[in-house]
Amino acid sequence: MQRVVITGMGAIAPNGNGLKNFVDHSLAGQVGIKPISKFDAEKTGITVAGEVDDFDPVDYVGKKEARRMDLYSQYAVQTAGEAMEMAGIDEQNTHPEDLGVIFGSGIGGLTTIQEQVIKMHDKGPRRVSPFFIPMAIANMAAGNVSIRFNAKNISTSIVTACASGTNSIGEAYRQIQAGRAQVMIAGGAEATVNETAISGFAALTALSTNTDPERASLPFDKDRNGFVLGEGAGAMVLESLDHAQERGAKILGEIVGYGTTSDAYHITSPDPSGAEAARAMKMAIDEANIKPNQVGYINAHGTATHANDSGESKAINMVFGKDSSVLVSSSKGMTGHLLGAAGAIEAVLTVASLRRGKLPVNVGCFNQDPACQVNLVNTNNQNTAVDYAISNSFGFGGHNAVLAFKKWNEE
Repeated sequence: MQRVVITGMGAIAPNGNGLKNFVDHSLAGQVGIKPISKFDAEKTGITVAGEVDDFDPVDYVGKKEARRMDLYSQYAVQTAGEAMEMAGIDEQNTHPEDLGVIFGSGIGGLTTIQEQVIKMHDKGPRRVSPFFIPMAIANMAAGNVSIRFNAKNISTSIVTACASGTNSIGEAYRQIQAGRAQVMIAGGAEATVNETAISGFAALTALSTNTDPERASLPFDKDRNGFVLGEGAGAMVLESLDHAQERGAKILGEIVGYGTTSDAYHITSPDPSGAEAARAMKMAIDEANIKPNQVGYINAHGTATHANDSGESKAINMVFGKDSSVLVSSSKGMTGHLLGAAGAIEAVLTVASLRRGKLPVNVGCFNQDPACQVNLVNTNNQNTAVDYAISNSFGFGGHNAVLAFKKWNEE
């Protein structure tokens, strides 16, 4: 089996556009949640979201190309480009047939769907854009990334709701591990801060109704009342160790395990026992060939919904024990929940944290829920160097996905 390393990363998030901004701001505890400005949200009953407010597609995507991409694809192309530039991958060191793409999205081009359905209703079917379908479909983040970088190995998209980004990185890891590709661009993208998504999630009573951006997303807090919708993208360049070393690449970290299971329980609610979430964590740890006590940090899914946070806490305790010293935090208190992109930006942040020896604080927990008995990262313990970390993602439909990362060393 090939060892798989990370040689490039990119990010766009509500609290930082670009990898450095996102990581710096996240490790400083900066909240990117803000009043909704993209539309008049008054009638939805929801007032805040994790909006990206400093993105210009012309900067990287290009003016002409951007007109033919939904915003989620634009985010994907920019973050993939940032990761590829960092990795230094080009056709001089990597054959196109050895380069693949797995890039997920939970929903795809929902803003395009909304706009074009309204146009059809108001102006008739002949006014629908010829680019409607290729902009809207959920595989086009992967398709556009593949076209941009001439990646001719596998190009596919995984749609597993909030686990999409994590599953995409995990399945890309499998491709390289098995020798079917040498380099993979993997991640997730989402751009659903619009009337349709906010109204839909609000109808499910899944969203926080708090009007204060600093107190809207409260992972593991006893007063949490729902998640905050966010948008953005995260990307990684994964590479076989041999290929990376052959070309003298700078290695950022290593993926050492991947676990994925299904609750087979309910279309939206996680299994309250946490059994299958725990099994996914155990699978990733076992594949890494380590013991649970060697894992120093867990980037939790931590959506700030009652069902997720309590169930995930139970799952963590099943794997690590109630008296475990493993540190836990959810970054969704800063970014909101990026749906299919959540696992991707959280994987990026986890790898960056391992490199820096500094963990993201669990922002948004003012009074920890007794039902969530985990050791949360705070300002007193965040400067902790760890060798192994896992990142959890759990999606509607019962999809569980966990990645295990190792701080890079030559051993």
